[in-house]
Amino acid sequence: MTGTPVALLLAVAVVGFVLAAALSAGEVAVLRVTRSRVAELEAERHRAAGRVLRLVEQPERVVAAASFVRILAETAAAVCLTLAISAAGDLSWWATALLATAACGVVAFGLVRVSPRSMGRRHPAGVLTALSGLLLAVAWLAPVVSRAQPAGEGPSEQDEDELRDMVERVSESEAIEDTEREMFRSVLELGDTLTREVMVPRTDMITTHADTPLHKALALLLRSGFSRVPVVGDSVDDLVGVLYLKDVVRRLPERGTAAAGEPDPLDAPASSLARPPVFVPESKPVDDLLRDLRDGSSHIALVVDEYGGIAGLVTIEDALEEIVGELTDEHDPSAPVVEDLGDGVYRVPARMGRDELGDLFGLEVEDEDVDTAAGLLAKAIGKVPLPGSAADVHGLHLVAERAEGRRKRLATLLVSRTPDPEADAEDARTPGRGTAARTPARGTPQVRPTSASEATR
Repeated sequence: MTGTPVALLLAVAVVGFVLAAALSAGEVAVLRVTRSRVAELEAERHRAAGRVLRLVEQPERVVAAASFVRILAETAAAVCLTLAISAAGDLSWWATALLATAACGVVAFGLVRVSPRSMGRRHPAGVLTALSGLLLAVAWLAPVVSRAQPAGEGPSEQDEDELRDMVERVSESEAIEDTEREMFRSVLELGDTLTREVMVPRTDMITTHADTPLHKALALLLRSGFSRVPVVGDSVDDLVGVLYLKDVVRRLPERGTAAAGEPDPLDAPASSLARPPVFVPESKPVDDLLRDLRDGSSHIALVVDEYGGIAGLVTIEDALEEIVGELTDEHDPSAPVVEDLGDGVYRVPARMGRDELGDLFGLEVEDEDVDTAAGLLAKAIGKVPLPGSAADVHGLHLVAERAEGRRKRLATLLVSRTPDPEADAEDARTPGRGTAARTPARGTPQVRPTSASEATR
């Protein structure tokens, strides 16, 4: 190619790749630098501290503009390098294309992406102080880039699958404990968990009537171990408020100093001290619930179903348990024990969570419509399960065992794996081969072996 300025094309390519490498390092650094490190730069009166502070105030805009310019620089450098290779030698078109692709790939991957990004991750403050002027100049393009982006898209919106993969990779490190790994996953799944999955259902709520004297309400609070109790009127749906133990206790000194003939402060109705209730829909994600309870300085909320009725109640402790696991104190009853009846059969509480049930057998039990073992059985048979009702669900054989209470509410179920005809046939063909005892998955409820006499009791 006669008259082609090869030296100029190579110079432009080098400048383009260097610019792309600098911007690549800057993108990572502006997202990795901490506020405390920026404060240290200001305290040290670093000459670039002001520029760095302006960059970290709106990192998304800086990253968007830097990414746009970096792509332009890489493209221009690749084109110039291809033209220079074509003009420098008498090569066929496919050889030129192959050589240019290989050269651009090596330079772009090794010198533009990997090394600069590693530098930005390891030394974000140093990279920002060195590139603050360049990044501020590039940031002027942020308004243009934001207008060109489709609505709802932006660099700050991480792809959920990519974020989960990143957490999985981090979790593989030996420095991460099992509990920390589970906490990472729980935080990611918090937005997929609904309030109705963690609430105390309406049938398990402990309430007090609005006309109940405070001294009786105090006895209820002390006996139950709760520090808050809903105050209701004619029914649970007629909610008056929430009675706090500390509000009732404040009346005790007044009771001791009351003059003769004056009414006892604890004879007042519970409604007199009830605080206004907080209502949340049962479809609210738990991460939003936790944020609302924190911002509203409230520890308890009443859960409302789609028809406006009270579906249950939820506390900030219920939401936190989704992250850190079960929180118990001296007033909490012990968790229901799963009983091993032998031959692969377990007696489980009717309210056992579907995920815990799946973990017990090492199975994935996915059903967004129900949350408990009893719910799985009720959905499968299409009616309220009575003792003796049975169904096969998600590879499990569920049998309603015992009901209790005036309303004959299902209390326990017998659960086993659904028989596998193929496995049974293989066992029959293989002499001496039996059914191996299955070990429950890690983290499942405590299983207590049960003798034959207990099982038939």
